Amino acid sequence: LEGDIATAATPQEEREFNTLDEPVLTTIVRDLKAIGVKFAHVLYPKQKNTILRDWDLWGPLILCVFLAMMLQQPEDEKIHSGAPQFAQIFVLVWLGAGVVTLNCRLLGGTISFFQSVCVLGYCLLAPCAALVICRLILLAGNQTVALFILRFFVTMLGFGWAVFASTAFLADSQPTSKKALAVYPICLFYFVISWLILARSP
Repeated sequence: LEGDIATAATPQEEREFNTLDEPVLTTIVRDLKAIGVKFAHVLYPKQKNTILRDWDLWGPLILCVFLAMMLQQPEDEKIHSGAPQFAQIFVLVWLGAGVVTLNCRLLGGTISFFQSVCVLGYCLLAPCAALVICRLILLAGNQTVALFILRFFVTMLGFGWAVFASTAFLADSQPTSKKALAVYPICLFYFVISWLILARSP
């Protein structure tokens, strides 16, 4: 679920960096640190090559599971609710990321499939943060127009940051004349997720 696409490692480097003999805890800590670094790059997308070079799918998987768990309705409300359930949200996120990535590739993008999915997945951090804030607002009690406007503002802020961060990483990989065609599906992908967050009822 991870890799370095920038350069191929030499046999000597592979012998020096062998994780088969290291403790499991060391591996987990190293992977968690790598995930944390990528989250930081999403929040402050300055070093664009880092998240593309050292791609992984652990962060997107964590965010996708978190998103699906938070958006699904409680067990006793599933029968009378039209809200999407865990599997539907899980498939929506991964299928949507795959379609957006395929579009980028067909437009002549220079990054790999998994690099693009990695970026799109990590950029779900902002919508997930917006989801947490919206859930806290829903716990405030009776939902007024003011609280809905607040939820809308928070959700749109998460949507805007996700689009900004993802395009900061992916836009440079697209031909100049086709950047708009690549950005539109990205906006649509995060808009659908943001709409699900905003439409989530208490």
